[in-house]
Amino acid sequence: MSTVNQGRVSTVSRVVMPLRVLLVLVFLGLLIAQIMSFPGEFIHSAEGDPWRWPMLIFWELEALCVQVVIVCTWRLLTLVRRDRIFTAASMRWVDAIAWTFLAAWVLLVAMAGSMVLYIYFTPELRDPGPAAVLIGVTLLAAVFVLLIVVLRDLLRQATTLREDLEGVI
Repeated sequence: MSTVNQGRVSTVSRVVMPLRVLLVLVFLGLLIAQIMSFPGEFIHSAEGDPWRWPMLIFWELEALCVQVVIVCTWRLLTLVRRDRIFTAASMRWVDAIAWTFLAAWVLLVAMAGSMVLYIYFTPELRDPGPAAVLIGVTLLAAVFVLLIVVLRDLLRQATTLREDLEGVI
């Protein structure tokens, strides 16, 4: 292994462990939120609030999507440490991340769209601010989904190039 690669591996080794600790903390925080915080927040909100059940389901599913991404990222970190990130095995995990981001975005579009319609058709709530924020967040989330798709394709290209180079060597 060249000295350049040794430096890269040591940098990756130093980053993987703190990242894994943070991933565990975020996963556990989301689990606590799913079990205690979200139900407490939305079930006990105003009785007449038509959004309490849809919001509870929305946030539970969004948290689940983040947890799936955390698990996939953990698996990718394992492949990085073993220097196997440019293999077909990594594509399964990246595909799962891409599909999870897409599912989370579709949920966001559905929730934001229904809330924008609710705001628009409720005369006392015709403030354009919340609707504009929801649309902006939805567009920003679309950028992340498309970014994941581009990064997935870059990984696929790099994997193909590495396989070709190994075939030549």
